[in-house]
Amino acid sequence: MLPSLFISHGSPMLALTPGPARDFLIALGQQYQPDAIVLVSAHWTTRGLALSQSAQPETIHDFYGFPQQLYQQQYPAPGAPQLAAELATKLGATLVDRGMDHGAWVPLSLLYPSADIPVLSLSLPLNWSNSELYALGQKLRYLKEKNVLVIGSGSLTHNLRALQPDGSAAPGWVTAFRDWVAQKIAADDKGALLDWQQGPQALANHPTPEHFLPLLVAMGAGGKGQLLHHSVSHGILAMDCYAFG
Repeated sequence: MLPSLFISHGSPMLALTPGPARDFLIALGQQYQPDAIVLVSAHWTTRGLALSQSAQPETIHDFYGFPQQLYQQQYPAPGAPQLAAELATKLGATLVDRGMDHGAWVPLSLLYPSADIPVLSLSLPLNWSNSELYALGQKLRYLKEKNVLVIGSGSLTHNLRALQPDGSAAPGWVTAFRDWVAQKIAADDKGALLDWQQGPQALANHPTPEHFLPLLVAMGAGGKGQLLHHSVSHGILAMDCYAFG
């Protein structure tokens, strides 16, 4: 049965630039062959819960200052309007027409480059508590039985003001938080993770919370967590990925 996944998507350049995280995602996609994907991205935040009902979601290039080649990238995967309608009823969510932001299509273009698996985008309601986001994930657990893969796409650490040259050693405030999360997930300490803002250097790594919160949804949608990958990009972006099986 499929696990749920938390993926650190890092910079949009992950789509084009060789590196450990990119290589890992390419290999990971060969392990799981879902019939559909439900994805919660850090880059679609809302008040209240929304679902994309688009039958053919557009590829949203929601970034600036990158090479033109990146803006030419397209990910033409179909949507999943029937699944969206089902989940809207189950979750009390609003249906909207929305494409896939880079938190969705960048990692998916590496996991499933053929773009032939239907993708349903689920918003990240920032006015919800950590416990409510975890409970949202729990309501998605049944999707495993339908061979639907639930993915939370964010970044384990994400303070863009502190970006360093790629290849730089991660500073202590990054490794302290990253190691704390790894330890709590290994110990299945959900209580600590639901109070993650109290972790060491949490605010330094997440001046705003949206890149960590998809992990809580993925954690709710699965079981005990397992670290699948760790690397660091730009000195401060921990590219950790977890499976909750």
